[in-house]
Amino acid sequence: MTQNKRLQIGDGIISGYLSIFLAILCFGGTVCAYFPEYLTTSDFRELYRPDYVKWAFLIVLALSFCFALSSFILSKKTRHGFLAILLIAASIFLASGLPEYQIQEIDSKSFTIGMDWLILDLLISALIFIPMELFLPKRLEQTKFHEEWRTDLVYFIISHLLIQVIGVLVQLPAVKLFSNVGLTSLHEWVQGIWFIPQLFLALVVSDLFQWISHYFFHKIPFLWRFHSVHHSIKDIDWLAGSRIHFVDLILVRAFSFLPIYVLGFSQSVFIAYVVIVSIQAVLAHANTRINFGSLRYIIVTPQYHHWHHADDPKAYNKNFAIHFPFIDMLFGTYYPIGKSWPKSTGLGDVKFPKGFTRQFVFPFFKDPTKNNSIDDPSER
Repeated sequence: MTQNKRLQIGDGIISGYLSIFLAILCFGGTVCAYFPEYLTTSDFRELYRPDYVKWAFLIVLALSFCFALSSFILSKKTRHGFLAILLIAASIFLASGLPEYQIQEIDSKSFTIGMDWLILDLLISALIFIPMELFLPKRLEQTKFHEEWRTDLVYFIISHLLIQVIGVLVQLPAVKLFSNVGLTSLHEWVQGIWFIPQLFLALVVSDLFQWISHYFFHKIPFLWRFHSVHHSIKDIDWLAGSRIHFVDLILVRAFSFLPIYVLGFSQSVFIAYVVIVSIQAVLAHANTRINFGSLRYIIVTPQYHHWHHADDPKAYNKNFAIHFPFIDMLFGTYYPIGKSWPKSTGLGDVKFPKGFTRQFVFPFFKDPTKNNSIDDPSER
């Protein structure tokens, strides 16, 4: 397939896409407000303040209109601007009929679709990483609309929409297994720790468990089938980092969340932890040449994690951590990154299925790397 050309600033196409993107977020936000008990995440609901939400909505709406206007002026193709204007109009129409909600009046359902979390994460990630990759890219030839960008977007949407479902699937067995083992005093002690060190402790503990699960997904052939979906990424960027098979997502997240639930970290720490994990997981895959100076030896950065994805034998089975490099140093899986970056990422010449549905089904029946250049998952 022919590689798409890299978008150029000033041709109106970027502003057209941004206007549509922001308009879609506004439209999704108004839909959430009509059905908050089904479409918003109960853990985050109490953080919302009506005045802040309204101002955020108006600001994003105004930005969408400005980008649409810019697209009209700069681009000969006006369809992006027209579509954005239609979505803006629909959002305003829906918002005008919204009832006044009180957080306390919203019923909490056992399972909800986290559309609010999807919208917030998409907005925050886009505000941070699109400019970063647009102005400071590592791979200059890599376009934002590479061959599999639609597949990666589907992964991003599904994993974020199901955040509460995944949380319940992890929390229920944890509560059932450890509810009667007398951990009340431990929970009180943990929750009595000041917020910042408690959050740091949560990140360290979860990263230790994440390292273990990640390691075994590389070492056990059947698990590697599912994890190889993530390593099939050739055009690695902030969006592509969400390409994770559902089996991989559930098991790794379960193993990472388990100590958070069992040790009884406070709700505020758990929410902060989820936000940090989401942002750092996206950052680790970003296509940016920023090396973060000395910080790259303290926290996981794009350079650090890109080596984990490297199509280079010397970096196989290295850099498993998602937060702190010292964990890889502790287990002997640290790859000294220095100032170098991998020349390429992915699974080499492995013939891997394309599209979300095929990638979901394939690992259950076949080893994606069987009879290819990489037969032994322990090499990765």
